[in-house]
Amino acid sequence: MHFVTAKSILSSKNGMNLYRGCSHGCIYCDSRSRCYHIDHAFENIEVKENALDLLNYALAHKRKKCMIGTGSMTDPYIPLEMELKNVRKALHLIYEQGFGFTVITKSNRILRDLDLLQKINNKAKCVVQMTLTTYDEDLCRKIEPNVCTTRERFEVLKKLYDIGIPTIVWLCPILPFINDTKDNISGILDMCIEAKVRGIICFGMGLTLREGNREYFYRQLDLNFPRMKEKYIRIYGNQYEINSPDNSILMKLFHQKCKQHGILHDNRKIFDYLNAFEEKHSAKQLSLFD
Repeated sequence: MHFVTAKSILSSKNGMNLYRGCSHGCIYCDSRSRCYHIDHAFENIEVKENALDLLNYALAHKRKKCMIGTGSMTDPYIPLEMELKNVRKALHLIYEQGFGFTVITKSNRILRDLDLLQKINNKAKCVVQMTLTTYDEDLCRKIEPNVCTTRERFEVLKKLYDIGIPTIVWLCPILPFINDTKDNISGILDMCIEAKVRGIICFGMGLTLREGNREYFYRQLDLNFPRMKEKYIRIYGNQYEINSPDNSILMKLFHQKCKQHGILHDNRKIFDYLNAFEEKHSAKQLSLFD
C-alpha cells in the first residue's frame, strides 16, 4: 500500500473511495481500465490518508442529509481494511451525523461492521449491495480468486435480512461461454429468492472490455480457460460491450423469475431506491425527548 493526500472525498453523487486499487483479483475487473487513471500497480492499494477528515468536513457542511455510497470503483472490504479500519471509522461518522449508507462489496468482511450498519439503518437507511456472478464454487475461485465465494456471500445476505438490513444483488458480469448458462443464472436467482433480496441489478448477460482490463482479462483466460481468449477475439474483436449469444434467453429468464418472486428488477427503480434518503420515524420521535 501507499498513502496519498486527497483534495476531496465525496463525488457529486455522494460516492466515496477510501482506497484505490484492489487485491481481490477478479479476472474481469473494469476498474483496471486505463480511463480511471490508476497510475500504480492495481494491487498496490492507494490509501487516502486524510479521507476521514475530508468526510467529516463534507458531512458537516451538507445542506441536506443523503445516502453516502462506496464500493463502485474499489471494494472497500479488502484485507487491508481489517488493519486500517477506515471503512469502520467512516461508518461512525455517517452514523453520528445522521446520513444513510450503501456499499457494494463481494466480501464477508462486512460482517465485522454489522453493529454500525444496523445503527445506521435504525436511524436512517442502510443498504448492502453484493455482487454474485456464478453459482459454481469452483468457477468462482477461478474468476474471483482472492475473495469469499458465492456461497459465503449468500450467507451474508441471509444474515443481513435477519437483522432488517435490505440487500441488492448485482448480477454481473456474465462471461460468455464461461458462466452464461441457464443453470448458473437460475442458481444465483434461487439464492437471491432464499435470501429475500430486495432487488437485482442486471445490465445484460455480458461484460465490458476496454484498454487496461481487456489485457488483464485475456491473460487470466490463458491461465484458466485455454483457447478461450482466441474465441473471444474471433467473435468480438475489440468490442467494448461483450454480450452472451444467449443474452435474450437469459434476460427473459431473469425478468420472469424476479417478477414471479416479487424481486425488483428494473434498474432505474432500484437506483432511485438506493439514492433516496430515509429518516426513520422512530428516530424523529426519540429526538423530541433528547
